[in-house]
Formats: sequence, C-alpha cells, structure tokens
Amino acid sequence: MKYAVIAGQYIPGDSLVHRMDPRSKLILVVLFMSLVFVSAHPASLGAAAVLVAGAFLITGISFRFFWKGMRLILIIIVLTFLMHALITNEGTELVSAGWLSIYSGGVATGALLAGRLALLVTFAVMLTLTTTPVDLTDAMERLLHPLKRLRVPVHELALMMSIALRFIPTLLEETERIIKAQSARGASFSQGSLWKRIQSFTPVLVPLFAQSFRRAEDLADAMEARGYEGGKGRTRFRVMTWHRRDTAALLVFACYGLFAVWTRFW
Repeated sequence: MKYAVIAGQYIPGDSLVHRMDPRSKLILVVLFMSLVFVSAHPASLGAAAVLVAGAFLITGISFRFFWKGMRLILIIIVLTFLMHALITNEGTELVSAGWLSIYSGGVATGALLAGRLALLVTFAVMLTLTTTPVDLTDAMERLLHPLKRLRVPVHELALMMSIALRFIPTLLEETERIIKAQSARGASFSQGSLWKRIQSFTPVLVPLFAQSFRRAEDLADAMEARGYEGGKGRTRFRVMTWHRRDTAALLVFACYGLFAVWTRFW
C-alpha cells in the first residue's frame, strides 16, 4: 500500500530532468498531452513511447519503485483495452464464442486508447516525481500570470493544485493506517462477494473523510495565523532560470509534434 499511487510524490535527484526549469516541464506535459491525442498512427505512438522511455531513463528513478506505483493504473489501462475490445464491433471478427465476439477494430481502438492513457499517465507522473510541489506552484503561477489581467486568482489556483498533489501521499498513508486499525478490530476486506467487499470499505471512508476535513481546517487555520493573504504583495525566494536544456527539450518535442501531425494525415 505504501507505493500504491506515486502521483504527488517527489523523488530527490540531480538528473537532467530534475534540474530543468519547472515552467518548461509543465509546458512539455501540456504539449505532450495534446500531441498524444493528435497521434493516431502506430508510428507516432511509438515515437512518443521512445520519448517517454528516454525521459524516464534520464531521471534515474528506480523502475521497481515506478512499477509498484503504476500497478493500479495498469488495471485501469487493461480495463480500458478490454472494454473497447469487447464493445466495438468493427472490422474483421477475430473471436466468436457464444455471446463473446471480438473484432479487429475493437482491438485496434482499445490498444490505441490504452497506449495513449499509459503514455499520458507515465509522463504526468514523471513531472511530480522530479519537481517539488513548491516549484510546481511557482511555475503554474508564472505561466498563468497573464490571466491576472482578467482578475483570475492565479496564485490561489496554483496553490490549491499544489496542495492537492502534496496531500495525495498523506491520504494514502492515512488510508493504510485506517485499514490496519479496522483489520485489527476484525474487519475483512478480502472475503465475500464483490458487493460485500465494497461495503466493507465504509468503515474506512467515513474516518478518512473526517480526517481529510480536519486536516484541511487545520491547514487553513495555520495559514490564517501566519497572516497569509494570497499572492498580494508576495515576493519570491526562488528564482527560476531558463537554460539551454529547456529550449532543447522543447525543440525535441516540437519535432515530435510535427511528426505526429504528419502521420495523422499520412
């Protein structure tokens, strides 16, 4: 359970990806998500997979740690593939056994969507693993700074997103403690029918929500006690610097974008 979900966790390191400007990493994530949805050809998805694999190797993050944290996401990816493979009735019939019919179009559609989902989640998780919540907050605020002219509370929005990411590991640890406490009291989470297993999590969800609301209230009181007033008049301790490596990364992904657009109309 400790590494059930790794989104929101930060792994300290000194890799090239760790040292990139947080603004460039955010731009790359948004750009990559857009390009993956544009990609509809196996060649462009293969190129995207190569980019993601290369970026992951550069980070120096343990594959075992990453795999443990992606197992739950893998279940969603597999279900996405199976759902489209079983529902979509297009193309040549591959399997026919009673009520079960699988067509080539369903397999192709399921593989395409599952591949997109795997690439998107992997690349987004790498952002949180190599960037601290503070840097993410500053990068979001600076990229959204033009919206201040429209009276959009940019600083508050960036802070809320950063806090949400920061508390994902905390909520997971809290869930683990509650499950262990309920198991010690005789609760069972692995026996009975599926509906009974779902019902058995009710004693977990109720205290988890109560703890979450209490933690949010304590955080709000702490911020108020320290005189927090949003982004008005605030100065920055950390100075972000755009380096050549950030420009080089953007150029690489721009080349992939041209390739993805070209293969779509191939």
